[in-house]
Amino acid sequence: MEWELLKVNPVAKVKLFHVDNREERLMSEEEVQRLLDVLDRHTGTAPNVVKFLLFTGARVNEALHARWTDIDRTQRNWVIQATNSKSKRRRAIPLNDAALEVLDSLWTKGRSEWLFTSSRGGGRMTTINKVWQRIRIQAGIPHVRLHDLRHQFASFLVNSGRTLYEVQAILGHSDATVTQRYAHLSTTTLQEAAATASRAIRDSAA
Repeated sequence: MEWELLKVNPVAKVKLFHVDNREERLMSEEEVQRLLDVLDRHTGTAPNVVKFLLFTGARVNEALHARWTDIDRTQRNWVIQATNSKSKRRRAIPLNDAALEVLDSLWTKGRSEWLFTSSRGGGRMTTINKVWQRIRIQAGIPHVRLHDLRHQFASFLVNSGRTLYEVQAILGHSDATVTQRYAHLSTTTLQEAAATASRAIRDSAA
C-alpha cells in the first residue's frame, strides 16, 4: 500500500486481536497473613482503611468518602451513594464480621461525619498512598496495588463457592463481563470438590 502497488488493502477489514492485558496480582495465603500482621502493628487511620478495603472489596475512593450515616449496623450494610460510586448508582455492600470489627475500632464514631479522617485537621482522609507504600514493602508485597485488594476480595468470594452473580452484586459491577475475569478462579473450588469426592470414595473402599 505504501508503494502504491495495491489499490485496496486486502486486510483492511480484518479485526485486530485485542490481548487481555489486565494484570491480576493476587496474594497467596501467606502474603495475606503477612499483610494483616503488618497492618496490626501499624497505628493511625490508613491501616484501617486498607483492612476495610480488603474485607469489603470496595474501591479506595468509595471508602474514603464513606460517612457514618451510610452505615446500617442493624442490616449490616454500607450504602455507597451514587455520587461516590463509579457506576453512578446507589448500592449497598454487606458488612461481614471483619469489616464490622474495623468500624468498631474507629474513634470517629460520634466525632466526625466521616469514617476515616486525616490526622491533620480531622477532615476527611483523601489519600493513603504514602502509607500504603511503606506497608506493602514491610509486608514483602511491593507488587500489590491498593486496587488489587478489591481483586483479592473477589477471589475469596469465588474460591469460597460464591457465584459470579453474587460477586457482581457485591462489587457493584454494572457489566457482567467485568466479573467474568474471576471465572477461572472457580476451577480451584471445583478441583477441591473433586478431591473431596476422591477421598470419600477411597475411605468407603478402605
